[in-house]
Amino acid sequence: MPLIPPSVDRLTRAFAKFPGIGAKTAQRLAFHCLKDIDTLPGELSEALIAVKGAIGHCRICGFIAEGESCEICSSPGRDHHILCVVEHPLDVLAIERSGEFHGVYHVLWGALSPIDGIGPEQLGIDRLTKRVMDDGITEVMLATDPDVEGETTAQFIAEALAARPGVRVSRLAYGLPVGADVEYADAVTVARAIAGRRDLSQ
Repeated sequence: MPLIPPSVDRLTRAFAKFPGIGAKTAQRLAFHCLKDIDTLPGELSEALIAVKGAIGHCRICGFIAEGESCEICSSPGRDHHILCVVEHPLDVLAIERSGEFHGVYHVLWGALSPIDGIGPEQLGIDRLTKRVMDDGITEVMLATDPDVEGETTAQFIAEALAARPGVRVSRLAYGLPVGADVEYADAVTVARAIAGRRDLSQ
């Protein structure tokens, strides 16, 4: 006979699917819900249902949005001629915290990884290059992670844009340590990386 009831085990396994949550932490979270079982599980489920119903992807950049476009793409105060390409939505938040970037974004939702079946089609790189031309983008700043997949993705995009006239392609400088994720970098590191980005279009 199992020591943990199946419903609690199911909740634990659900928490364990979150990034950075191991088996022990997932179990602690599940038991914390049991401790406040009259209110917390209901609040959690309501919040998740609300997110599922309200949040989608911005039709322009792919960032999260309530509605067709996100706050950044809708803002007239942004420079819509400078485009920052990132892997994940959390990377947008990390760059915004630096206070150094005032353009707009394009979220790939991943990086090239043939071993995982992620190619240019899955990342929508054709849509990215079309956006660059249609929107009159003058600079594409590649802010993919400084790991093997991120570097491969940046190089692929740089080559895809190489023949586009009037488009400067730059890469975040290595103020970001190799192997680190953009979303975990502090604001100063990201700011220095943006200020020292290098040109890939020459």
